[in-house]
Amino acid sequence: MQTYLETKAQYVVDTLYKMCCEKRVGHISSACSCVDILVALYYGDVLQFDPNVPKTPNRDRFILSKGHAGVALYAILADLGFFDKGELDKFCTEDGILGGHPSAFIPGIEIGTGSLGYGLGIGSGMALSARLRREHWMTYVLMSDGECYEGSTWEAAIFAAHNKLNNLVAIIDRNYQGATDFTENAIGLEPLVEKWVAFGWDVQVVNGHDKTQLLNVLGWPRSRFNNKPKMIIAETVKGFRVDYMCFDPSWHARCPSNEQR
Repeated sequence: MQTYLETKAQYVVDTLYKMCCEKRVGHISSACSCVDILVALYYGDVLQFDPNVPKTPNRDRFILSKGHAGVALYAILADLGFFDKGELDKFCTEDGILGGHPSAFIPGIEIGTGSLGYGLGIGSGMALSARLRREHWMTYVLMSDGECYEGSTWEAAIFAAHNKLNNLVAIIDRNYQGATDFTENAIGLEPLVEKWVAFGWDVQVVNGHDKTQLLNVLGWPRSRFNNKPKMIIAETVKGFRVDYMCFDPSWHARCPSNEQR
């Protein structure tokens, strides 16, 4: 399984890198930091979905709240058969369906995202809807750590804990970088674990590039008895697998030159 997942992760990085470089647009480093999380969710038998019937009622809902990393999700959805792989070659063109940020018109995408800070709120609403209807699907939300600067994130955190939404799993891609600087240089987020615990969440920290750790924490919430929403803080490196982008905030929205590829 680990070899299979690593092969898929490398495929996703290679694909998104090619897509962004060819069109000279996209957030390569932000996408790379969450590739292993996405691979664990989609290839590790965590999410329940059917590419042939993307809107099947009993599917798990997944929200990529950090929509600027959508190019990584596109590569996965195409590989799984949600839409034709030829769409990847039309990334950010008038003839294609794949924009710089995800849209709900794309098969496999639940909501359009890009403006940070509302994915957790929408995910909380979805989870509450499932609870009220006594349906058993899960809601997963992948956030950036920069979204923890948004007041709407903490409003959703209070709401989810109050309603005991244990069918909600949020994942923070904790790469310690925002758009222009390291998070702790801008407005420090630490102690992040203690903040989420104080808001009533069940919190666990993992290595966001270790797929064994990811699968261990992502797979079991479906059958847990804890009545708290689950928060997974995944420690990652922005630009992972593209060495020259790592630990350099200036690569947030840049594409490499021909000489750097």
